Amino acid sequence: MRIVTNLELNDLSRKANSSTRRRQHLNIHENYSEPCQRLLNAIEPESYIRPHRHQTDPKNEMLVPINGLFAIFIFNDFGEILDLMYLSQKGNNIKFSKIVEIPSYRWHTVIALEKESVLLEIKAGPFNPEFPKDFASWAPNESSKEAAAYLKQLFITAKNYL
Repeated sequence: MRIVTNLELNDLSRKANSSTRRRQHLNIHENYSEPCQRLLNAIEPESYIRPHRHQTDPKNEMLVPINGLFAIFIFNDFGEILDLMYLSQKGNNIKFSKIVEIPSYRWHTVIALEKESVLLEIKAGPFNPEFPKDFASWAPNESSKEAAAYLKQLFITAKNYL
């Protein structure tokens, strides 16, 4: 049995806050060969996750917010925003979804809109670390100078529609 406590969630968020990438994950599954891959991902608002899809190893991705507030962007093949949705367990705001499943062929990214935001991610296994994601060529690399400006624009877009 695997139990995740509030203490563990707080520690995960603390590690994300001190990480250069401003995120930290915790695998719940024991190994990559399990038929269901489950992990917690603590994401801070300053974390840039390059838009991607999971088409090379086609598996849908389910996201469930545990703490905080997230914006999920869905893009077309040219980087234009097709959809923007919000994930949170807070309140009954009809704009906030409780769970989203993203098809493997959809370009997407996630941004945290609040500090100490944590997602539960679920994907079919086994997981092949050689093909974790297909990155969008139209989005800046995570370590590039353009990444901060791109993230800022996504953040502004998400806040304007909230």
